[in-house]
Amino acid sequence: MDKLQKKINYQFKDINLLKQALTHRSVGKNNNERLEFLGDSILGLVVAHELYKRFPHIAEGRLSRFKSHVVKGQTLGLIALDIELSSLLILGSGELKSGGHNRKSIQADAVEAILGAIFLEAGFDVVSIVILDLFKKYIDDIDPSDTLKDFKTQLQERLQKFGHTLPQYELIKTTGKNHNALFTIGCLLKDQAIQVDQEAKSIKRAEQMCAEILLDKLKK
Repeated sequence: MDKLQKKINYQFKDINLLKQALTHRSVGKNNNERLEFLGDSILGLVVAHELYKRFPHIAEGRLSRFKSHVVKGQTLGLIALDIELSSLLILGSGELKSGGHNRKSIQADAVEAILGAIFLEAGFDVVSIVILDLFKKYIDDIDPSDTLKDFKTQLQERLQKFGHTLPQYELIKTTGKNHNALFTIGCLLKDQAIQVDQEAKSIKRAEQMCAEILLDKLKK
């Protein structure tokens, strides 16, 4: 864990807090879900504030799309890769057997949980520095002239351009209850005979994840 702390440029005083941030729900009650909830909110606030300062003449709608682009699951997954997080995840036996270390959603959740843990221990100013350092290249890459359409919109427009049937999204299953629920969404491209399934904590996020994968497949 020393290597991880060097990569995020933050040293935990309470190492157990970092361990909790790395602990998946499959282990038991003392997991990272509450920290993830906190980290998600703080990440959104810090990035929103930074974008507000950087782009004073851009309207709310585009700022919102910029923020979504920066904090999306794909970006969190890339940051997890940068800080070599996967091998440090603490998983239950079921997730271990199914290769949970490699699941991007689990890695993304752990990144947010780490941010929540830093906030609890060191406060807003410190976690802001960590966030802006980790996300710097993704914020710097934003082109203020770009509309940054989401993956579902991009997929729909691509299919319409070639006269293909639009994607069909379906809720396959829901596991857990209330704030602990996980949604598995399937997306079918009928003309291409391609279907993918993705799991996330919201239907919207799972649909976007499906659309992102299908866009990548179509571009290849």
